[in-house]
Parts: sequence; structure tokens; C-alpha cells
Amino acid sequence: MTRYVDEDLSGAEFRECDLTGARLIGVVMQDAVIDGLVTNLEVNGVEVTGYVEAELDRRHPVRVLIRSEDPADLREAARQLRAGWTATIGRIRRTPGIERRSVNGEWSAAQTLRHLVFVHDSWFRRCCLGSAEPFTPMGIGPDVEPYHDAHGIDRSLDPELDEIVRVRDAQAAALEAWLAEVTAAQLAAPAPVPDDDVWPPYARGRSVRQCLGTVLNETFEHHGFCVRDLDLIEAQDAG
Repeated sequence: MTRYVDEDLSGAEFRECDLTGARLIGVVMQDAVIDGLVTNLEVNGVEVTGYVEAELDRRHPVRVLIRSEDPADLREAARQLRAGWTATIGRIRRTPGIERRSVNGEWSAAQTLRHLVFVHDSWFRRCCLGSAEPFTPMGIGPDVEPYHDAHGIDRSLDPELDEIVRVRDAQAAALEAWLAEVTAAQLAAPAPVPDDDVWPPYARGRSVRQCLGTVLNETFEHHGFCVRDLDLIEAQDAG
């Protein structure tokens, strides 16, 4: 384990880092932001994860629906997620060009939507339905070999917002139609992931419900990131 003693890390940024088991002892941590998969976090002797999760559920009740095993709850979660994105896309349209702007090195709104195109193709169409069809070319997937250009993805594309939204609307409709018929037994079944070397490589052995959970969680989380960054951009413009 790397040990840092009497180091000045003020302003440091840790992105896509695994800090599992990290210990911060005698530190000064003011105006800090932690955003990621956080569990069993103890601050000054108090385990705070439960408090954080409860507050997030209070702010975003759809999180409770996303975790449910009841198909009716999952249908409602998908409906609410789509409504949230529809409202945000309406907000984006009121400021033409804002969909291509980014802050703090994050994806733009257009890139975020294109990533969700990829999430649907990989985690729903492929893992829930068992489809081996190529991914939608405009999708943005992981930036790692051999997956970033694989299975139909074309990173040279730069689609307009209307084209991206049309694809996302069709995907959301397909998901909702499937959820309207799916049963609890079907959700509990092993995911029918095709036997090939295509993203996601770690989906085998999961249930259909677990793969669906990835789709819903990604849709929720990236909506939050998108709204956060739109707020920052609008605040910069207002200042």
C-alpha cells in the first residue's frame, strides 16, 4: 500500500481510481467532493453510508423503485426515468448548442445520451434479450481495447441532438414494451448473454434482473451528472 505522510494533496483529483481500504488519518478535508461507489465509509468513527443512501432515496424516490424485484415497480421506474430525461432534453433545446458543451472534463449532454445508447444495446438488448446484433454506431462505450471500436461502434460519428434523441426514444419504448410483459420468473432467470467476446465481458453468470438494474441505474446516474453539468454551465453563463 502506498503511504503518503505530510503531503499536500489540496486540489488533487482522483478519477476512476480504486480507493478500497484507503485510510485517511489526521487529515484536513474541507470543501471536498466524493462521487462514486461508496460503501462502509467511516468518518470520525461514524459509518455514514446509510445516512447518505437514505438521503439520496429521499431526494430521488425512483431509486427505491429501481432496486425493487416487482415488475410493476420496475415499469414505473422506467417511466419516471424517461420522463426525467424528456424534461432535461426540453431544457437543452431551450439553449441550442449547450448539448455539446462540457465542464470539468466530463461528457457533454450529447455524449452522455450517446453513452446511454450503448448501455441499452449492451446491457439490455444483448444481456436481457440475448441479441448478438451489432451495437448502434453512434454509441459511446468504454475506452479500452478491444471494446471501444468493436461490434459496430463508429467513434468518428458526430450526430445531431435530434438524431440521438430519436434513437433514445426508440430504445426507451422498446424497454417499456418488454417491461410491460416480463414476469418475476423471467427476471430471475440467468441472463442470455451471447457466447462471444463482446462488451460487457463480466455479464455472464448474472440474472436478467441484475442486467436490467445496470440499465436503470446508468440511466438514473447519468441523468444526475447531466443535470449537474447543465447547472454549472448555466451558472457560468449567468456570471
